[in-house]
Amino acid sequence: MAKNGNGDKPWGGRFSESTDAFVEEFTASIQFDQRMYKHDIEGSKAHSAMLAKVGLLTDAEKQKIHQGLDEIKAEIEQGTLEWSISLEDVHMNIEARLTDKIGITGKKLHTGRSRNDQVATDIRLWLREQIDFISSEIRRLQVALVDVAEREFDTILPGFTHLQVAQPITFGHHMMAWYEMLVRDYERMQDCRKRVNIMPLGAAALAGTTYPIDRTYSAELLGFDRPANNSLDAVSDRDFAIEFVSAASLVMTHLSRFSEELVLWASAQFNFIDLPDRFCTGSSIMPQKKNPDVPELVRGKTARVNGNLIALLTLMKSQPLAYNKDNQEDKEPLFDTVDTLMGSLRAFADMMPHVQVNKDAMRKATMQGFSTATDLADYLVRKDMPFRDAHEVVGKAVGYGIEIGKDLSEMSLQELQKFSDIISDDIFEVLTLEGSVAARDHLGGTAPAQVCKQVEEARKTF
Repeated sequence: MAKNGNGDKPWGGRFSESTDAFVEEFTASIQFDQRMYKHDIEGSKAHSAMLAKVGLLTDAEKQKIHQGLDEIKAEIEQGTLEWSISLEDVHMNIEARLTDKIGITGKKLHTGRSRNDQVATDIRLWLREQIDFISSEIRRLQVALVDVAEREFDTILPGFTHLQVAQPITFGHHMMAWYEMLVRDYERMQDCRKRVNIMPLGAAALAGTTYPIDRTYSAELLGFDRPANNSLDAVSDRDFAIEFVSAASLVMTHLSRFSEELVLWASAQFNFIDLPDRFCTGSSIMPQKKNPDVPELVRGKTARVNGNLIALLTLMKSQPLAYNKDNQEDKEPLFDTVDTLMGSLRAFADMMPHVQVNKDAMRKATMQGFSTATDLADYLVRKDMPFRDAHEVVGKAVGYGIEIGKDLSEMSLQELQKFSDIISDDIFEVLTLEGSVAARDHLGGTAPAQVCKQVEEARKTF
């Protein structure tokens, strides 16, 4: 049952009865937004420094506020601060504790700002830092992939289309394909960071403030590129969060694709790789099992990040300007996305350097699917046969190979010449797996020489 009076709330002057107990808990965000405490304190210190610069606080008051905020930060990190649901969020909890510590001076801190621009600033400060952490993990995974590519630069692997053996490639080339996907992910994160790094502070509730604030100074103190240009947009914009989760969903999609290949490759049917035991688990009933749980779980976690993206898009789709309570729902999907992405990247960056490659199994699989058929067609074209005719000739040769159980490279010259008399002894240089990959010695090709060049270029970016 509601009680009369709401004097314990910083905004309680307008109200004649206290908040319903269920509503108080239902509308509170302190359970999850307390993770932004450092950024809230950082923003408050910059705001108070700006207030002192323009004469709205004395230097002594500013110092008192800064000392109090530093002490509160220490209390939080030591686990001695008692968070209160009745104070709703991290902002009011810290402000109330500050007032408890330093008295009336603490009440001056909120001059010229609102929780609307305060929370928008905190989220940006927090997300900017997380993007830097995530970018570092992407780099760490890229280094791991480049190391594997260098180690396996000439290891033969069947390249697939439609999950059917298509052409021989090198394992190093395959790892560098994963690397290139992460290059785009890294670039997207850096580009997204530019739009995160715009400061809402000073927009106040929605219209700005009548106080003579210096928003450019606040932005400089907080490391923002500039203040937001429009106060309405500043407090209500969550594009930056949606853009980040969109970029994160692409990273997770890439990790999911990596995971799918690792799961397949680690199976007994492929037997291309062996994952480190410490990244796998066993079965409770089947003692022989070694389950690739880490890549499977990363593949599954992609779904929750994609779900977070849809949640944020749906959250914002019908909101009028400016701030609405709906926006309290932006934090949990955003926080969960960061946690999920960081964990997934860390798992991959830790695991990939220790993946063992079964070269014999890869080579055997490459021999099973007539993977050098295109090389035979190209050989015929170089001897002036039209490509469509060459395609038909090779198709017949493959059909013959299926019938007798021989790969093209295992057929005799006489057998191959049944399909075209322009085939000569030099064909066997083309039909070997090593000859096939080595022949693709151009920018972007799978040749071992090109993999080494790709590795060298990649290392210049680290």
